[in-house]
Amino acid sequence: MNEALVTTLKYLRLGGLLAHWDEYLQLARQQDFSHQRWLEHILEQECRIKRENARRLRLLQARIPEPLLLETYPFARQPQLSKKLVLSLYDSFDYMTKVQNILWIGPTGCGKTGLATGFLIHAIEEGFSGRFVLFPELIEDLFRSVADHSEATVMRRYLSYGCLLIDEIGYVEVEPVQVGLFFTLMHKRHKKKTTLVTSNLGFSEWRSFLKNDHLTAALIDRLTDNSHVINMKKCRSLRDSVSAEP
Repeated sequence: MNEALVTTLKYLRLGGLLAHWDEYLQLARQQDFSHQRWLEHILEQECRIKRENARRLRLLQARIPEPLLLETYPFARQPQLSKKLVLSLYDSFDYMTKVQNILWIGPTGCGKTGLATGFLIHAIEEGFSGRFVLFPELIEDLFRSVADHSEATVMRRYLSYGCLLIDEIGYVEVEPVQVGLFFTLMHKRHKKKTTLVTSNLGFSEWRSFLKNDHLTAALIDRLTDNSHVINMKKCRSLRDSVSAEP
């Protein structure tokens, strides 16, 4: 390959073709490709490479702390959890195509985050943008945006994600302005983008940290409308079961 062609491929950002040029030529000779078939093959490979690169970038941008897959969840150790229900929601993909929220409610350590992460990764694998964020981090990010006057930018960023996973709602108390910002975000995402939520508190306990009865009721209404609530309150802690094993 001459330097002029190398420069052209770099300019066109055809990295796959640049890296596999000799391989493609050899394949064309071996398979006796026509010019059209060879060009089709090259374009197919470039498309595949770009899609894979885009998928990896989406996963990286999602900031998932531990990339847990649904296939690794130990359903056998959670007899109180309906495996059929979870897999039905996952396989139908309605939570993305029909813009439905999913909320996992249950005690610490029962695997809520692992399940939610599996759903988030599934959405990303299917081409949607996504983001994992802890509730305290989200609240702090929204609150800080008011101080530095970047509220619109930060709000727009969280609204842009096709699938937003908010983990551990209920671990911190929030100020009135933070409650308002969080409600605004959920209100604007309502029926437009999918939100996944995990919480160790039942809905009746959300008032204890949100400290606003009216906004709490309105927030729960938005989150549960057109949603699936997976009750894991009777599920056991997987951490305890792991530590108890020999």
